[in-house]
Amino acid sequence: IIIGVALGLIMQMAFQALIFGGQVMAYSMGLGFANMMDPTNGVQVPVVAQFWLILAMLAFVMMNGHLVLISAIVDTFTVLPVATDGLTRAGIWELLSWGSRMFSAGVLMATPVIISLLLVNIGMGVVSRAAPQLNIFAIGFPITLMMGFLLIWVTLPQVMTSFGGLVTEAFDRSAIVLSSR
Repeated sequence: IIIGVALGLIMQMAFQALIFGGQVMAYSMGLGFANMMDPTNGVQVPVVAQFWLILAMLAFVMMNGHLVLISAIVDTFTVLPVATDGLTRAGIWELLSWGSRMFSAGVLMATPVIISLLLVNIGMGVVSRAAPQLNIFAIGFPITLMMGFLLIWVTLPQVMTSFGGLVTEAFDRSAIVLSSR
């Protein structure tokens, strides 16, 4: 049971990295108030994170990730036969160190959009300083929102490529967790 929980936790962290990146991006876009219910976790997440999660699930199934995961579970019976000690202290430490990778991967996926939207907000600050009679809230929010959607569209291939690498790294990490004795 512990081995299955460890494999599931590693894959869950790979998907949570994507959700974390989507949340950070949505909050910088101004879409932090637009939440949807995530049926897998039972919590509300921003729509950008839900959009990325749906695309990631489709990409995971398209690259036969579910079959690789099932074969990894079958391989655990040969790597760690029933009635052995199970996970060692080194394996548990590898599993826990994967949590920091989740946050770094999420920030890495969202960094181009965050930096671009920061520059847009700095530009809005300059415009508001140059023309104080201009209502910056009425102009700034739609511009930030449109730029955010444009940046999501532009960076989507990079995000999905990064997610594919993260899933591959998760499979490699699960092999390390299982083989550490």
